[in-house]
Amino acid sequence: MADNTTPRAITCKAAVAWKPLEPLKIEEVQVDPPNSTQVRIKMVYASMCHTDFTCLKGNTLFPMFPWILGHEGAGVIESVGEEVKDLKVGDNVMIFYVGECGKCANCASGKTNLCSRYPQIVCDDETSKIYSKGQRMYRMFSSSTWAEYAVVESNYVVKVDPRMPLSHACLLTCGFTTGYGGVWKGFKFEKGSSVAVLGLGAVGLGAVKASQILGASRIFGIDVNDMKRDIARAFGVTDFINPKHFDKPISQVIQEATGGQGVDYCVECTGVASLLNEAIASTKMGVGETVLISIPPEEKGELNYIPMILGRTLKGSNFGGVKIHSDIPKIVEKCEINLGDLITHEISLADINKGLFEYMKQPDCVKVIIKF
Repeated sequence: MADNTTPRAITCKAAVAWKPLEPLKIEEVQVDPPNSTQVRIKMVYASMCHTDFTCLKGNTLFPMFPWILGHEGAGVIESVGEEVKDLKVGDNVMIFYVGECGKCANCASGKTNLCSRYPQIVCDDETSKIYSKGQRMYRMFSSSTWAEYAVVESNYVVKVDPRMPLSHACLLTCGFTTGYGGVWKGFKFEKGSSVAVLGLGAVGLGAVKASQILGASRIFGIDVNDMKRDIARAFGVTDFINPKHFDKPISQVIQEATGGQGVDYCVECTGVASLLNEAIASTKMGVGETVLISIPPEEKGELNYIPMILGRTLKGSNFGGVKIHSDIPKIVEKCEINLGDLITHEISLADINKGLFEYMKQPDCVKVIIKF
């Protein structure tokens, strides 16, 4: 007699990127059962990030096609591998692109969130469980959330606090948490510090919220879009600055607003080379710190910050330095805000191209979520 409890392949829909910068195609795909250490998740919500669009362009970091994009999402576990101990069928979960074993040299060091045993994998089809038209699909960050089902290594999965809607939980799986962690983990933050955040998308607003929670006395929010002013203030910005309204560098505007001193900390969320220069120059000479948390756009630019460092510190960050099993529950507990305020557009999977090519380019867009 056949074992009806054994998971089998599922046929469902997914948004497939066949070629660079071409519209995604909604295809029928087959999603195999999880292996012994994986879980298969029925997606409920996924969200869009500018990194997804960067991957669609195709470059030296993301040259492979075809693949299924999406690295932010939340859903319900449909089946589990036999070695999975802490997760079960029916659990509401979030999917992340970094893991945490807690035991490797990196995890034990306390210096980084990049686990050696469960590293960030940009794209690897050898463990992919998704096929379309007889072809194995590459997976973005080993998750590919723009599909009705995803198969993920269980260590990259975290249970959702039952108080949090899945539509909000998916927002914590990349952007907002990256910005929040950039401040929380990136700086030795003192109450009363001053902060500047360049770029007020979901990442920047996460940095703003962390600064507010940690007791910043003044938070400068910098964005070229005046439509971000109200939401920036709602998240904690005290001084909103649109560089287009000034005929001087933004670093000079911030220096002048702080009596010529500059801010204690700066978070650069745009990836624009010239703004990294401005971010560093906005901080206090000798003690100012800047954290870079962004993927650069196609634009070319020179970094001229070496002459202006003058004792300042510049550091990079991956997922804001956040450890998914140790830190995500703390962020959920601290963030007494309505993450739903970040959601400006909600679409179905069928409208994926409208979200990616139209809504994400609109000036009022903060976050586009996909409801399955």
